[in-house]
Order: sequence, then C-alpha cells, then structure tokens
Amino acid sequence: MALIVQKFGGTSVGSVERIQAVAQRVYKTVKAGNSIVVVVSAMGKTTDGLVKLAKEISRNPNRREMDMLLSTGEQVTIALLTMALQELGQPAISMTGAQVGIVTEAEHSRARILHIETTRLTRNINEGKVVVVAGFQGTSSAKEMEITTLGRGGSDTSAVAIAAVLRASFCEIYTDVPGILTTDPRLVPEAQLMDAITCDEMLELASLGAKVLHPRAVEIARNYGVPLVVRSSWTDAPGTWVTSAKPQGRSLINLEIARPVDNVEFDTDQAKVALLRVPDKPGVAAKLFGEISRQKIDVDLIIQSINEGNSNDIAFTVRTPILKRAEAVAAAIAPALRSQSNPKLDEAEVMVEHNIAKVSIAGAGMIGRPGVAAKMFATLAAAGVNIQMISTSEVKVSCVVDAAECDRAVIALRTAFEIEAGEEGKRGQGGQGRIIEETPPVRGVALDLNQARLAIRQLPDRPGMAAKLFGLLAQHNISVDMIIQSQRCRVIDGVPRRDIAFTVSQLDGESAKEMLTQVAAEFGWGEVVLDSAIAKVSIVGAGMLGQPGVAAKMFEALAQQQINIQMIATSEIKISCVVAQEQGVKALQAIHTAFGLAGSEKFVVPA
Repeated sequence: MALIVQKFGGTSVGSVERIQAVAQRVYKTVKAGNSIVVVVSAMGKTTDGLVKLAKEISRNPNRREMDMLLSTGEQVTIALLTMALQELGQPAISMTGAQVGIVTEAEHSRARILHIETTRLTRNINEGKVVVVAGFQGTSSAKEMEITTLGRGGSDTSAVAIAAVLRASFCEIYTDVPGILTTDPRLVPEAQLMDAITCDEMLELASLGAKVLHPRAVEIARNYGVPLVVRSSWTDAPGTWVTSAKPQGRSLINLEIARPVDNVEFDTDQAKVALLRVPDKPGVAAKLFGEISRQKIDVDLIIQSINEGNSNDIAFTVRTPILKRAEAVAAAIAPALRSQSNPKLDEAEVMVEHNIAKVSIAGAGMIGRPGVAAKMFATLAAAGVNIQMISTSEVKVSCVVDAAECDRAVIALRTAFEIEAGEEGKRGQGGQGRIIEETPPVRGVALDLNQARLAIRQLPDRPGMAAKLFGLLAQHNISVDMIIQSQRCRVIDGVPRRDIAFTVSQLDGESAKEMLTQVAAEFGWGEVVLDSAIAKVSIVGAGMLGQPGVAAKMFEALAQQQINIQMIATSEIKISCVVAQEQGVKALQAIHTAFGLAGSEKFVVPA
C-alpha cells in the first residue's frame, strides 16, 4: 500500500462540479489500496478576489491581516472537498495549515517552512481517513499561533513538504495542463509533453517563469528525494515525472532554511577569451558562436555585458587545451564584426587570459535567498580574491578568478558555507561529468516578462565591490537573477573601473534603483540606470553540456528574427538572453521552433 500526497490547484477545484470530480479521483485512488493526503488551493480566482477586496479598503494593507484574509480561501475548499468525499462514503477530515502542524518563520506573506508536526496527521491517516489540507499556509509557532502564508505557489510547497516529512511514496501535482511541456502552451500551442525531467532542469524552468511548479516545491523535492509527478486534473494521462539524484541525509528540522549550499566546486583548467567593442546589433553573437560551433569548440561560460555606446563585450571560457583554437577563431572573426560606419575606431579587440579558475557554490537551497550570492562575494572579498566574471543559476553561482587565488577561494568558501573537507568538486573537472550525446541538448524554453535590469556604471574593479553591492540588495530582501560584469576596464582618476548589470523583479526595480543611487557617492560608483522594458528568454537542458553549437543555434534563431541580444548569461544547463520586452514572445517562439521542440498535437488550456 502506497502513501500518496495529491495536490490540486485553484482551477482544478474552481466549482462544485470540479470539487466533486476531484473527490471521485481521490476516492478511486483510495479504493486501489492507497493512503492519501490531499492538499488544495483556494477555488478558482478566490485569492485574486480577496486581494481586490483588501485593496478597496487600503492602498497598503497590513501583511498580517492579508495573511489572515487570504488563508480563508483554502479553508473553503478543504471543507467542501471533505464533504464531497464523505458523500461518497469515504472517511475524511479537513485541516488548516496550523491544525496539520506546518510551522513556519514569523514572516507574513512569504514565510518558509521550518518543520511539520506529523502526530495528528499520521493518526488520522492510520485511522483510514483522507486528510484534506489547506495549502499555502502555516503558523509561526505553537505559542503565538500567528497565521502565515507561504507566498506565490505556496500550495505546491505545502504538498511536497508534507510528502517529504511523511516519506510518501510520491507526490502528485494536478494542474490544468497534462504535465510539463517544452514551453508555455498559451504562447506555443504545439509545445510537447515531456515524460520526465531532472530536478535541476525543472528548477531552472520553474524559476524562469514556467508556472506549472513553484521553484520552492522543486527545491524540497530535490533536497529530500521526493518523487514528483505533474498530471492533468482532467485526464488519466501519466504526466511528467520530475527525477532527482539520491539525496544527501538532511534534517527535517529547518526544512526550507537548512544549509543552502551543498558543495564547493572548482576548475583550474580554464582560459578566457573576450571580444571587446563588438557592434550592438542583431546577428553578432550568432556569427561568432556559429564559427566556434563549426570548429567543434566546446564553450563553458558565456557572458555579454550591457552596451556602451554602440558596442558590447562578449566573453567566454574554454578548457585550456583548446584555447589556441578558440583564440584563432576569435581573432579571425573580429574584423568581420567591425562597425562599417567607423572601422578604425570601433574595431573589435580580442583579449585572452590564461591563468584563470572557475570557483562555484552549488545547492538547491539558494532559491529566493538574496543573501547566498552576497555571502559568496563577501567571502571572496575577505580572502582578497577579485572576481573577473560571474555566472548565476538557480542551483549554482560561479565566479572566474585568478588561478593563483583558486585554493584560497575554495578554502574560504568551504569554511563560510560549512562544507566538510573532501566534499568540494575535483580540480579541473568543472563540477559535472559529461552528458551522453543521446540526451536532448534542450528540454524546454522559458520566457520571463517580469524582470527589470539595473546597470551601475564605473564600479571600482577591486575585491569587495560585488560584496558591498549585492550585500546591500540582500539587506533589502531583493533577489538578483542574471549578473553580468563588463570585460572592458577603464582607468578613471587612477582607479580601474567596470560596469556591472543585473536583473531583478520588476516589483523591486524602482526601489533598488533609489537605494543604490543614494549610496553611489559613498561607494564610489557612477550612474545607476534602470530598464523595465526587457524580457529574458532561456533554454534549459542537461544535455547541452559538451555539445558545441547549442548557443549558436539559439543566437541564430534570434538573429533571423532581427532580435537584438542585450545581455547573455549561461550556466552548465542554461543559456539566457535579455531582449526588448516587445520581442519576448517572438523570441520564445523562434527558439522553440529552432530546436525542433514543437509537436503535432495542440494543447488547449482549460479556462
């Protein structure tokens, strides 16, 4: 007999008829010999309606009272679903987050789960009852009994956390699509269904705006090895399994705030090639990386900084043994990238650095925690290590540093994040093994239209500046996504300076700009520039590792649509490009087509 946790979203329980259909599905699963815990969201648009009511009362409603208000939505659903199960003759009991024992931080509207008291939950399961739990909510402590909510996607988080503490056989997430698709079917109806996807790939897609699963739920599944399947509420189709490696032994105390970093990795077998002053126009990246692909040169990190005037810098890292080939390609193509209007002034320059190393922190506990990257930068600064390049993803932050400083950086990071000796990545292996060629290079394409870009001009290029900048953002609870440090260095008043750009949520854009502008003079940096009219389009796939040409195909797809790339950032399993906001949907569709991800069947998302 299996213990299964089933979660049903707002669309799935949006009417009495749909609640009765869910009850029938749950009843059928119980009759097959299983024990069931059901986690539900508020019905349909209930939460939106409650938020609207609050806004009619107050322009800036108190967060505690908002939690009190919003938690009522799920309570309606659990009572109605329990009644529906009882009408079928199935013993069932409804429980709020507090009653089920979900204890969270005392942080209204965005609390994280600390632990779950399972005594009452287990007793009711053992009595043969279906326990119907209100998702999205918990309580700050048994003493205070403050109702808290978990933020957007909180019911997913509740379900997977309950599955983790009960050591459930698996957790089923029921939604309005048949599983996890290669992209948003609302934008590309021909999106294909995936049979399976890894937790790391799903973390990237979920964090990039794919709304089927919330990143925090995937994070818990990855950390605790919870088998997870996403299925349609309307059919019996098998859905998509989200798979994870065997988890490390983790305590179920401080469930969502335990150690965010699992590993420190490093690779000293790296070199960097940078092209400075390439024209800021469509097709430049496609031309460069198309030639790199034709020469079978496998590139690791790629970054393109924000434009300065009419030009950009593009830099990439390669393994040391193929540096000469990469350098030759860059030197040969540089003249072809020269601006036609003023070729002497704007000729692209190739810059090569041999003695570099890549140092990374890895772990699924970084999501939505602005302090993790800031702590890494502060640790490197305290060790006197200057950062030359930065690459970020949901499960890894990588910094390129001088090779002579690699050992010092690794020791400092291992101490700061409490990583045992021997846990860190092997020298020269880059943290991951090669993926077999049969693995599809790209699993999904995602579009995020809710980001803004901040750029700080003329940041002093010395240890500690990134730590100060991102430490300030962390203090104000502002999460940062892409981080790009320009390769072009200017000496002003005897101080070498670079530009740095990063993306944040649009909701945080104005406040971040205001805060950073206020301290600009104190920290010695220049103008702070905000652009809210951007879109980030990304490809994700564990199979792109060791397969030259993936980046080139993405860039070429954008070039063919005359879409200019404003920024590029990569990790081992993700490539992201910032483009103009009005071109975001066209960019997504072009890339999805380029990688042959479309299927013959069209998915219609239920209203």
